[in-house]
Amino acid sequence: MAAETEETARIAQGLRRRGGADVALLNRLVERYQARLVRYLVHLLGRREHVEDLVQETWLRVLERGRQYDSRLRFEPWLFAIARNLALDLVRRKPVPALDAPDGPASPDPSPFEATAKTEEAARLARSLAALEPLTREALLLRFQEEMSLLEIACIVEAPVSTVSSRIYRGLAALRTQLEKEENEHGRP
Repeated sequence: MAAETEETARIAQGLRRRGGADVALLNRLVERYQARLVRYLVHLLGRREHVEDLVQETWLRVLERGRQYDSRLRFEPWLFAIARNLALDLVRRKPVPALDAPDGPASPDPSPFEATAKTEEAARLARSLAALEPLTREALLLRFQEEMSLLEIACIVEAPVSTVSSRIYRGLAALRTQLEKEENEHGRP
């Protein structure tokens, strides 16, 4: 815990430097969080289109708004909140089917979830996740994939903790139902 507190203080200090953030710090942050940020945005949007632009814009915002980072909190929720807000702005300007409609357009290509699935179980879980409502899927991914607390997720999605908790509960129930249905349809034990 002390190491995490020291790290957040170093991040905050580096981002607050006058004349621009510490370049070495920014490089370390990009190296550490880039893959997670890309994965989050792909899952949020349901496709890879626009993700690279959003990631670059997110890092620019980190530089521009580094003085706003509160070192009492972990860096990831702040970073993911910036990315989420940019993604929502993009959707408002140019609708992305994965966020507008749970089913999205039919495509012969595998979804981002299926493309990254390496095992049959992972593929089943990926298909079930892809079928969830975007807000529910996002809550599950932030909680279990990114290992964020309910409070951190609430800050990112700008919703009460009780709402986040409900989304996770409903999402887990929906996943369980979908997986059981698929097992019954395919005769799996």
